[in-house]
Amino acid sequence: MRTLTRATESPVGTPGSSLLRRNRDFRLLYTGEVTGQFGTSVTNLALPLIATVTLRADALEVSSLTAAAWLPWLLLGLPAGAWVDRMRRRPVMLTAAACSLLLYLTVPVAGALGLLTFPQLLAVAFCAGISTVFFQTAYTALLPTLLAAPDRAEGNARIQGSASVAQFAGRSSAGAIAQFFGPVNGLFANTATFLVSLLCTAGIHEAARPATRAAGRSLRRDIGEGLRLVLADSWLRSVLAYGGLSNLALTAYQSIQVVFLLDRAGLPQGLIGTLIALSGLGGMAGAAVARRVGAAIGTARALLLFQLGLPILALLIPLADRGAGAVCCVVGGLAVSGGVVAGNVLRATFVQQYVPAELFGRTSATTAVVVYGTMPLGALLAGALAQTVGLGPAMWISCAGVPLAALTLLCSPVRRHRELPTRPMTAAPTA
Repeated sequence: MRTLTRATESPVGTPGSSLLRRNRDFRLLYTGEVTGQFGTSVTNLALPLIATVTLRADALEVSSLTAAAWLPWLLLGLPAGAWVDRMRRRPVMLTAAACSLLLYLTVPVAGALGLLTFPQLLAVAFCAGISTVFFQTAYTALLPTLLAAPDRAEGNARIQGSASVAQFAGRSSAGAIAQFFGPVNGLFANTATFLVSLLCTAGIHEAARPATRAAGRSLRRDIGEGLRLVLADSWLRSVLAYGGLSNLALTAYQSIQVVFLLDRAGLPQGLIGTLIALSGLGGMAGAAVARRVGAAIGTARALLLFQLGLPILALLIPLADRGAGAVCCVVGGLAVSGGVVAGNVLRATFVQQYVPAELFGRTSATTAVVVYGTMPLGALLAGALAQTVGLGPAMWISCAGVPLAALTLLCSPVRRHRELPTRPMTAAPTA
């Protein structure tokens, strides 16, 4: 059994000073991530609108776009984590961002030439998903190395909160862009954000990776070590189970939400973007209060509140219509996004403190395979339900799954403790 040490920490800086002001590398990573979230929000609305309005796709085809974007996590998530632990993270992020930029640029180009088809849209979603696997794995492993332990909670809260603002702006502008310029041209906004991400990532100073890390080790052994570490630890296993089931339900209702609001609720494109954007404001509030609530009642108890208590209001979302039902959709969305983002702040800080740096790539990728790997299943399930039982019942079933997923936390160590662990685990399982 091998003893593990805490990750090397960057200087904390001047007490009381802004983290963004005193930490240049975090500032660059933060700027690139927030800009990227804006572009991703535009894309998440633009792709379903392109499929529905321009290419006349049905609910199952639209949901397959979401499935294609997340399927690479199931196929490549585990080896990606082992590869990232063997490499410097910044070049991986640069390559992935460049690939995504070029992929999304092909859609408006093909649209301008009159050559755009649904299979191309599906291929772009899948290939961009591959880039996302490598970018997100490298990003998740790089972030804690740029922050000292006392700064990680603030760093996570800043990124989550600002990302929620960017998502709100992206969703709002996506509806307006689709209304005035057409859904296809909306992807030009995403290509611009990837360019900003490239420039910011290129300026980060990353410490060199130890040259001996991969010496004498097979990729299969590294993957197995990550799997054993996550599955053998009750805390990490709890995060894994909840994340997988929660994302299954979230992706299910989100993958058919645009079609539901267009066809069932009869809302115009511009209003749909506004409603979805307003729902995202809950994430800003969740990021703002997560640390305070965690300090007041304990981080484990706060996690239960945010992941189980608030998402019950997801049952309001299927009540959306042209009248007062639009308010129900927004209230339900606010509660879900607030609970999700606040929970993300608490869980990200816990994992960054709990998992040693040399295993962060593999453990985060192992978790991501389940947490993100259930998302294509959720999208396809929602599309199939919409085809068989109708959009309305499919939306009710999907939204009910959001609070039900959090019941797994009641069967985990989270229920029996006031605080999440704040010290690193001491050992990894032997081979």
